[in-house]
Amino acid sequence: MPDDYTIQYLDPPAWEIIGGGIREYNTQQAGDGRAVLLCYALYAPDGSVLGGIIGETHWNWLFINLMWIQEGLRGKGYGHQLLRAAEEEGRKRGATHAYLDTFSFQAPEFYKKHGYQVFGVLEDFPPGHQRYYLSKNL
Repeated sequence: MPDDYTIQYLDPPAWEIIGGGIREYNTQQAGDGRAVLLCYALYAPDGSVLGGIIGETHWNWLFINLMWIQEGLRGKGYGHQLLRAAEEEGRKRGATHAYLDTFSFQAPEFYKKHGYQVFGVLEDFPPGHQRYYLSKNL
């Protein structure tokens, strides 16, 4: 590397510059992914948010980034409804596949019940647990 270039730690990260650069490169290589965010929230009667799902669609894929339900509401079908809503929105946007990741102490069995299949596992991440990567055809 030439001596006139330097590497420095940045806090906060330079997301706009670096993210914009990789987004431009990806578009040149694979075409516009038309990334569009999606979010569904579970509201209580008082208006407070008790759960939700956040994801995005790009290149005909739905990515489920985050899903959370307040502990007292788990197992009552709200996760099913949120996941189905996100998948349906993904289909409307042209997604033919979905993917996500989850930890062994979170919800891998929930996603498997909804047709997701494991395609990768990181062992001992975090220590004593696994991180699962799952996908499914929509």
